[in-house]
Parts: sequence; C-alpha cells; structure tokens
Amino acid sequence: MDVMPLLLLVAGSAAVAAAARRTPVPAPLLLVAAGLAISYVPGVPEYTLDPHVVLPLVLPPLLYTAATDSSYLDLRAQLRPVALLSVGYVLFATFAVGWAAYMIVPGLPLTAALVLGAVVAPPDAVAATAVARRVGLPSRITTILQGESLVNDATAITAYRVALAAAVGEGATWAGGIGEFLLAAVGGIGFGLVLMVPLHWLRTHLREALLQNTLSLLIPFVAYAAAEQVHASGVLAVVTVALYLGHRAWEVDFATRLQEEAVWKMVAFVLETAVFALIGLQLPVILRGLGEYEGGRAAWYAVCLFLVVVASRFLWVYPATFLPRWLSSRIREREADPTWKGPFVIAWAGMRGVVSLAIAFSIPLTVHGGAPFPERNLILFLTFTTVIGTLVLQGLTLPPLVRLLKLPGRDTQAETLAEANAQAQASRAAERRLDELLSDEDNALPGPLADRLRTVLERRRNAVWERLGQVNPLTGETVDDTYRRLSRQMISAERAVFVKLRDARHIDDEMLRTLLRRLDLEEAAAYRETV
Repeated sequence: MDVMPLLLLVAGSAAVAAAARRTPVPAPLLLVAAGLAISYVPGVPEYTLDPHVVLPLVLPPLLYTAATDSSYLDLRAQLRPVALLSVGYVLFATFAVGWAAYMIVPGLPLTAALVLGAVVAPPDAVAATAVARRVGLPSRITTILQGESLVNDATAITAYRVALAAAVGEGATWAGGIGEFLLAAVGGIGFGLVLMVPLHWLRTHLREALLQNTLSLLIPFVAYAAAEQVHASGVLAVVTVALYLGHRAWEVDFATRLQEEAVWKMVAFVLETAVFALIGLQLPVILRGLGEYEGGRAAWYAVCLFLVVVASRFLWVYPATFLPRWLSSRIREREADPTWKGPFVIAWAGMRGVVSLAIAFSIPLTVHGGAPFPERNLILFLTFTTVIGTLVLQGLTLPPLVRLLKLPGRDTQAETLAEANAQAQASRAAERRLDELLSDEDNALPGPLADRLRTVLERRRNAVWERLGQVNPLTGETVDDTYRRLSRQMISAERAVFVKLRDARHIDDEMLRTLLRRLDLEEAAAYRETV
C-alpha cells in the first residue's frame, strides 16, 4: 500500500491551513480552492473520495469533537429551532431540491432526483462550526448552527437510504420510509444512551491518562459502528455519547483533560484540513464521468440547482422562526422577539461539505436488473458544484454579511463579569475548605506553605477581576496580561538553566523531562488561554 499520497495530502493540507491563518479567508475555503488548483498539476496523485472511509472513519471523530465542544444545556435551550432545521429542513430540502431537479433535468426519474435532494440537503458540521467561530456570530446563532450540523447528517443519510431503495427498485413505501427513519433516530439515540454511562464509568475509573485517552479515541468509532450494525443512526449514537461525556468531562482527572484536549485538537485539525482539500481534489474525477453532459447544459443545471438549494433554506428558515411564535403564546412570553437579521444569517450559513460528496459517491452503479443508475454521473457533478458553490459563495460572503447586518457579538465584558463572580464563589468555598483542613492536626503545614496555598487562591480569584480593570496605555495589556507575560519569561529563564545543566551533564535527560514537565504545568496555569 502506497502511503505517500496520504502523507502528501495531510502535509499539504496542514501547510495551506497554516497559511490561511495569515489571511482573512477562512481555512476551509482556502483548502477547497487549493485542492481545485492542485488537482490539475501534473504528477499529483488522483484522490477519490471513498464513502467507505469517510462515513465510518472520518465523520465519527469530527462529530465527536464538535459535540464534546458544544454545550448540552445550550442545545437543550434551543431544541426547537435545532430540531426544525436538523430534521424539518433536511426533509423539506430533500423534496424541494428533488422536485426541482426532476423538473429541470430532462429524463431524470423522480426517485433519482430525490436521491440527489437527500444528498445535498444537510449543511456541513465542520464548515458551519469553522465559519461561525471565525466570524464571531452571536452565541444563540452559533448554538443553533452547531446543533443543526450535529444531527442533520442522520436525517439526510436516512432520507437517502429510503430514496435510494425506491430508485433501485426495492419497493420502498411511505410507511417503510417512516419506519426506517424512526428506527434510525430512536435506535441511534438509544445506542448512545446505552453506551454513554458505561463509557463514562470507564473514563473515570481508568487511572492512567494514556489509557483514558486511548479509550477517548475509540469511543466515536465504537458508537458509530455499533449503531450501524443494526441500521440505527451511527451519527446520533456518536452525538448522544459525546454530549453526555462533554457535559460530565469535569469528573475526569486534570491530566486526562489536558492531554485529551491536545489530542483531539490535533485529530480535528488533521481531519478537517484533509477533508476540505479532498473536496477540491475531486474535480478531475467528477468531470471525467460527465460524458454527454460536458459543456453548457451541465453548468446550467448546476446553477439552477444551486439557486434552489439556497432559496429552499430561506423558504424554510423564516416560517420556522416566526410561525411558532405566532401559533404559541407560551413561546412569545418565554422568548424575545427575533429580528429578520438572525434568520437571514442562519439561512445564508447553509454550506454543504464532505458528507454530501461521500453520500453521492456511495450511489451504486446499477439498479436491480443490471441497468445503470439513472444519471449517476450528473448527480455527482451537481453535488460537487453545490458543495463548491455554497462553500465559496456563502463562506466568503458570510463574514462581511455579519458585519453589514451589525449583529450584536458576544458581550465579553458581561462574560468576564460572570466568570469573575463564579471564581469568587468558588474561591470562598475553597478558602472555607482550606480552613477546615488546616484545623485538623493531621493536615498541619508550616506557615509559609499554608500562606502559599492562600496566595495561589487569592491570585486565582483576583486574576479575572483584573481583566476588567484599566489597560496599560504603553503596552495595551491589563495587569493580568502583564503578570502572565512576566511569569512566562521567568519560567523560560528557568527552562534555559535546566537545559544548560543537562548539556553540561550535571543532570540527565530523564531528570530534565521531569523538571520541564513541572514548568510546563506552571506555565499552563500562569498563561492559560483566555479566548
């Protein structure tokens, strides 16, 4: 097996993503553009997106890391709009896009058109999260988009299976389709509910961070594969487990959390960058299969379908936002009046991604009887152009659109004040506990060490309040920023001495690693990430 193409893909994707950090263009868009450009460079290996790799091996870890980073409580608070988008909109888009494709493309059977509708129906989890994080959307809109993207793949995959069964002549019925959808949804959530408690128990009872993180890496694949074995939704199983584990991550020891965060950031970075590069690299494969449609006709179909995809989201989002308020007085009393701006951003943020392409590539070559699947190559092309169109057009215009609409961003002052209040309450509880412990003779400490504990506690309590204070006019730093910078420079000086002592053979490498580990933990505490 030649691993060089895979290494080139990962290394090249990482390089492009690193370059994107120095530009105003979101990394997913630059990666797609780079993939499109590189796909025709002589000597570049041909990359074919394999659904048997993407769906069971790439999708689960991406969903897992997105779900563990989400807030279960926030998602529960936005359950209605999330459900209306992740289930209602996907089904609406399947029928709307399918019917439009049936009317636009001569000779395309309605069943095959519905397959295309299901394929392009779900917005992409990775694209939505990446762009929302980059443009600084209000927290409610970000929660809705993240929640939608976590669940909508399950709806789309189930709708695709039902439409595909009808297209290949397996006699699918409305009752059978509804039954399959319920099996996938209830079964996927059920598997997640069954697995989440024992998995969390294992995480809290394994004593080594290395073993706990090995388990963490296996969890999304186990949840997905177990659910898919009985035709339940592996997507929902992964999301259910991940939301529970993320909600209870505080019960795992600190070493595991530190290591786990670093591991999953790396995994997500590698997979996300490779996935978006792969989208662009599919162009030669897609065009080679077009055959009779090469030329203006295929491009015309692509433009029409793209417009239908964009318009269908607006046709769903605005009624889904305002009709429930009009029908329910309880909703009107509980929730503030929405403006037209928030739904507009949600409607425009419907970028498609790798899941749509992976599903499209899984369309069989033939139907029952051995006849070719109707217009399979055209469906692949229309899926590809829709994915590229939404990523490029909507992804590039979303940041200026948010600025133009002047949506209120996150209130950092209010968030810092809430953090300071929470830290003050926690510090008071810790201080009371320390007094209780020191009153016991078994916990007797010399005065300097007891004072050190109180100093650390006071420093942690005051640090957040200091972020609300004045800024140094010369450096632009708060007192807290200056403290952390000086602390880091002091630690760097210590680190240099340890290395010098190792080089002079006064200490060995094992001792150096021990000393550096202590400094790393102190630096992490003193210079913690605040954004």
